[in-house]
Amino acid sequence: MASDFDTAAATYDTTFSFSEIGKAQRERVYHFLEKEILSQDHSLHILELNCGTGEDAQHLTKQGHTVLATDISEGMIAQARQKYNDINFAVQDINTIRATTFPQQFDLIFSNFGGLNCLSPEQLQSFLQKAPQLLKHSGKLCLVIMPKACLWERVYFLAKAQFKKAFRRNNKKPVLANVDGVDVPTWYYDPKHLERWTIDTFKVKSIAPIGIAIPPSYLEPFFKNKKGFLKFLKRAETYLTSSSLSRYADHYSIILEKR
Repeated sequence: MASDFDTAAATYDTTFSFSEIGKAQRERVYHFLEKEILSQDHSLHILELNCGTGEDAQHLTKQGHTVLATDISEGMIAQARQKYNDINFAVQDINTIRATTFPQQFDLIFSNFGGLNCLSPEQLQSFLQKAPQLLKHSGKLCLVIMPKACLWERVYFLAKAQFKKAFRRNNKKPVLANVDGVDVPTWYYDPKHLERWTIDTFKVKSIAPIGIAIPPSYLEPFFKNKKGFLKFLKRAETYLTSSSLSRYADHYSIILEKR
């Protein structure tokens, strides 16, 4: 997996981070993060997982928070360090994290845009079992996950008569998702999975769709000359915040608080 994202690192910002769709979805993540967590009047100690090229770490640091941003990919970390040399980045495999991996506990563990979808159910449950040990009292998880029934994806691929792709997410086996030309084994998880796996250790603060009106980033070429339509979809997204829509979005945000 590390080498897969090493390959994608050089072009990831162009194809996603700085794309209009990528920026629009990221704004929605920040909206819910600010509403539920970052509105506090003190700085937080944050562990970021799957930090990619550092866009979220830079945003959180600018807000005055202390961030340890990690990723399994050396290529992604190299890109992040090149962009933001004042942030603490580290190569870290989620599967090797233990209670003693870090010298301190965190106020928040944050993982954006489906990084945790690269974990099998067994690996994801293992991480969720260890997460409370990494958090301070009433510490929080903010995880942005890809669910099983993205409506945009179904409509798009059905319109192209690519029926297998239209329903590819609804699969118990890993799906090979294309990330900048590299096929990455990917599992999809609905909110109910995260709720069930954390019921004894966390309480749910919020669940919200990310990309219910805003389309998936691979549709960026289609919207390149349709800026007015994309602007309309971005506005529509601000009204579509019901947790019941989360399993039909491209991603969803789930915020959990340690019991």
